[in-house]
Amino acid sequence: MADGFEVDIDKELAAFEAEERARLGLEENREQWTDSMIDPFFSAKERATVTILNGGLTMAHDEFVASALKGIGYNTRSMQCADVASLRHGKEFGNKAQCNPTYFTVGNLVKELTRLRDEEGMSPQDIIDQYIYLTAGACGPCRFGMYVTEYRKALRDAGFDGFRVVLFQQQSGFKQATGEEVGLALNPTFFMALARGLFAGDVLNLLSYRIRPYEVVEGATDLAMAQVKGEVCEALEQNGSVLRALWRGRKHLAGVEVDRLRAKPKVAIIGEFWAMTTEGDGNYHLQRFVESEGGENDIQTLVNWLLYTLWEMRHDTERRMTLRGTDESYYGLEGSDVGYKMAGVWLGELALRATFATFSAAAGLKGNKLPDMDEIAKVGHSFYNNELRGGEGHMEVAKLVLNVANQKANMTLSVKPFGCMPSSGVSDGIQTVITELHPDAIYCPVETSGDGAVNFYSRVQMYMFKARERARQEHQAVLDKYGITEEQAREFLKGSRYAKPFYKAPHVVAGTSADIIHQIGPLVGKGPLGRAKIHAQRAAARSKAFVTKDLPHARQTFGKMAPYMPSLGRLIYVELKEKLPAPKEAWHNLMRRAVPKPDEVSDVEIPTSHEHISAPTPRAEPDPDNVRLQIVG
Repeated sequence: MADGFEVDIDKELAAFEAEERARLGLEENREQWTDSMIDPFFSAKERATVTILNGGLTMAHDEFVASALKGIGYNTRSMQCADVASLRHGKEFGNKAQCNPTYFTVGNLVKELTRLRDEEGMSPQDIIDQYIYLTAGACGPCRFGMYVTEYRKALRDAGFDGFRVVLFQQQSGFKQATGEEVGLALNPTFFMALARGLFAGDVLNLLSYRIRPYEVVEGATDLAMAQVKGEVCEALEQNGSVLRALWRGRKHLAGVEVDRLRAKPKVAIIGEFWAMTTEGDGNYHLQRFVESEGGENDIQTLVNWLLYTLWEMRHDTERRMTLRGTDESYYGLEGSDVGYKMAGVWLGELALRATFATFSAAAGLKGNKLPDMDEIAKVGHSFYNNELRGGEGHMEVAKLVLNVANQKANMTLSVKPFGCMPSSGVSDGIQTVITELHPDAIYCPVETSGDGAVNFYSRVQMYMFKARERARQEHQAVLDKYGITEEQAREFLKGSRYAKPFYKAPHVVAGTSADIIHQIGPLVGKGPLGRAKIHAQRAAARSKAFVTKDLPHARQTFGKMAPYMPSLGRLIYVELKEKLPAPKEAWHNLMRRAVPKPDEVSDVEIPTSHEHISAPTPRAEPDPDNVRLQIVG
């Protein structure tokens, strides 16, 4: 009521809305954009004329994936690492307020197609007909779940409407309306080729970051690594033995002279997956910058993500098994043989660890221990609930705690892209509590935006100064402990096995140089008899550790597996009951049994950003001849 007049608020608001709609031009019947390329088709007859583009991981992984797919009959090519030009294309054609990895990865594809059009003279239609893009798919808790739509939107606006984006994800089936054979078949051969490339990439990345900081001749590691990668690519393209290629490649790395008595801080890089993995402008060449500042990178690998995913599957299944009623949810256990599923998860983890150990042994990667996911879950759960998913979940928190408690790194660097909700929430929130509880931790959270390199480098440099001083003090403390000088240590190392590029001293403290001194310190100045006595004492200590630590851990693991051993035996027996196949055929059979029925769901993903790889889930009585792929673009 105002001056005796009654105001109709609803009427006034409606009038205001009508005026604003007219002013903004919203009264017209506007056609909204909809996805018209939900199920494009890539047929087998197109394989000879269509090239598959791939990218999004490290350069080694991308090259090996391309070579692996070539080896099984596909035309493939890895794209260049995403750079600032990719970011510019992503921001120009992508939606606003996306996270940094979206702009870089989407923009990298648009940039490549634009190059084909503008520099090689191909028409947009020829590009659409002759190229497809292979990427990951997921339903992530943040914007990663919209990546594929972002690709389509940007491609349409850039003039490539209809370009096919092949989503590497088994979800909701493949619609073969034409009755033609699918062009990219997700079968055991595909999985094995992909796995060989990814394992080789992990192992060689770990080796390169372990050797390069200590090389005497600058560039020697990169040169040797290029030769090893050439051997691996050739083996993958010929569908030959990658293990033999890695073994042959050892001779190149063996020639790299190293000096591991230089005190360098070990920097554990964690954070959002794409930002901590990429080796280009997306994280301002972070790994190389750390090395230029005198540090040694401790990187995360794809196999860690696989182990995390298997842990998630095991954890979630165990929780669902305790429900009073049947779980009919999207990832529920209705219609599943729980014993088979758990047996498959345990078999997958054992196979994963054994395969990675085999690749490591072939390449010369020694002393690399894969994480215990149960320990990580236990440590992280106190600060970050295990049921919360997205980004690295509880792993990022647990890694910082373990890095400090177990002296695994002198400094922990968490790199997160602008706009990444899961990683920012952990880095800017939970980790502040950890650093208060562990004041001796050197923890550096940094954010990448694509255009803030100066601020980024300045922040990392400040923390690197602290880490270098910590490593120097650690180095000197070990020398003092054994009463030797650095010159005496260098003299002892000359020509010894401890000076070889493949040698890895047992873990005692964070720094590599300090670990080396811990290993040789008691031997310096001793005669043959004295050294033999020390070696005998160390052998006895290793035996004791095996009995007191390794065996109990193995018994604990077996205790968790024991309830599912009958199902595991049944799973293997089904494959072997008719005949004893060759190892390769047996692996194929087990892989085929891991493929779901046509009416079931099982995600198999390669992370390009926020999400993780999901291994195939064994189900009750799966049909090995029904392998499907969802293609969207």
